Amino acid sequence: MEPKASPLTTRRRVRDFALSLPGAVEEFPWGDDAVVKVNKKIFVFLGEEGNAASPAISAKLKDEEAHGHALAVPGAAPTGYGLGRSGWVRIPLTDPDTPAELLCDWVEESYRTIAPKRLVAELDAR
Repeated sequence: MEPKASPLTTRRRVRDFALSLPGAVEEFPWGDDAVVKVNKKIFVFLGEEGNAASPAISAKLKDEEAHGHALAVPGAAPTGYGLGRSGWVRIPLTDPDTPAELLCDWVEESYRTIAPKRLVAELDAR
């Protein structure tokens, strides 16, 4: 059986995946807190890189099944600042039973919700 990844390793994998999507760029609009944007719009909040105390990501999940699944992760909650009303979910990276692949699936869904159709088509063509 494969050992569980550390939260910071999981964050790195999610970040690398997000940045591999067409047109994705990383920015730091609030100091050390990283976000990944497409077409100047955020599709994933990554938080602070070295945050070992409470590492988490936030993604916009419009699909009801994915949204419910993400909220079932221990410690997950609608994202603050009113973003939860629009489908944003804060998902802690501390649950060893939440694999990075699943987090990447949610990041891709968030990307597809935010990205222009031409970039989604580029992703689908890969």
